[in-house]
Amino acid sequence: MNFPERFSNLPAYAFPRLRALLDHHQPGGEIIHMTIGAPTHDFPSWVTDVVMRNAAGFQGYPPNEGSPELRESIADWIGRRYGVTMDPEANVMALNGTREGLYNAAMALCPEQKNGQQPIILCPNPFYQVYMVASISVGAQPYFVSATAATGHLPDYASLPEDVLNRTAVAYICSPANPQGAVASRDYWATLISLAEKYDFRIFADECYSEIYRDKAPVGILTVAQELDADPERITLFNSLSKRSNLAGLRSGLIAGGAETIKHVKKLRTYAGAPLPLPLQAAAAKVWADEEHVRENRAQYQEKYAIADEIFADVQGYMSPKAGFFLWLPVDSGEETALKVWKETGVRVLPGAYLSQGDPGQNPGESFIRVALVAPKAELQRGLTTLRDCIYT
Repeated sequence: MNFPERFSNLPAYAFPRLRALLDHHQPGGEIIHMTIGAPTHDFPSWVTDVVMRNAAGFQGYPPNEGSPELRESIADWIGRRYGVTMDPEANVMALNGTREGLYNAAMALCPEQKNGQQPIILCPNPFYQVYMVASISVGAQPYFVSATAATGHLPDYASLPEDVLNRTAVAYICSPANPQGAVASRDYWATLISLAEKYDFRIFADECYSEIYRDKAPVGILTVAQELDADPERITLFNSLSKRSNLAGLRSGLIAGGAETIKHVKKLRTYAGAPLPLPLQAAAAKVWADEEHVRENRAQYQEKYAIADEIFADVQGYMSPKAGFFLWLPVDSGEETALKVWKETGVRVLPGAYLSQGDPGQNPGESFIRVALVAPKAELQRGLTTLRDCIYT
């Protein structure tokens, strides 16, 4: 039996790759998981009550694009957060988690050719793996642009040669960045929007970590696009309740953009979508409307930033994250360090090279490990202290 070749060269996904690296070795101490960005803070206690009150909705098929109440709640949140008015009917669609949307937006919106050539989809490097797979799925060339200290840990798309930009159909961008925690400034967004208008490509803005930050809310691309009077079809926003509200299992995400953009995405979803059950949509509508729990959640992460800053204060090259909930720690070799830490202490961390592309010596993640700040504070403090003592002393 034949299988498609287009996915034959995909690297193993990060976490199976990590298990292959670590699991045939015994941990050197009590296991502390610091690899996966799975929130552990409490979600709002009333969420289950909303689900139960609406349980009869499990009997019916849910609307593909999201219930009117959910889309209105999402549009209201966008208005509060970004100062941008969105029509719940025309500009917003509910997603079954943003990964679905980040993948299907490429399927729905990336053309087969750009200026008569195979299209390019720009990806930051390191990157969320769905960007690469979406690019390959639509027959585009994923083009990885390193996001390093030299570029403020965000990709410098404006430095790319014209032959690349002329073939570019889509640019993925994640701000706050996973894993580095860097935040796109107003000037960064403005430069990217201007570049997209000059070379006629779309921007897929993944802002899933936008509500976890130190002191000042990151500026969003929709705000800047409105200030610049940019073509609304050029910018597509993605966000979710997974990190904002500690509800990764609810699978409530959003996509927002121009009316024609959303029309095309909705059409594809009619054929290939997996909408949330109605009781979960009812809960999601209430959660998008509430900000109190978001402030409480953010305060807990701010305490964790302080813990990390104190523990790694004397470590050369330590970069305190501006937002998100990961540390991007400099090491000699991410793989060797992850294995050493596991064998000597039982702490699990993720080699940075598993989140990025490039040959040895050219991979921008190979000299880093990613550490998730999601564990309870006491466990987090113990894990980070153990890491510091194992790696840097």
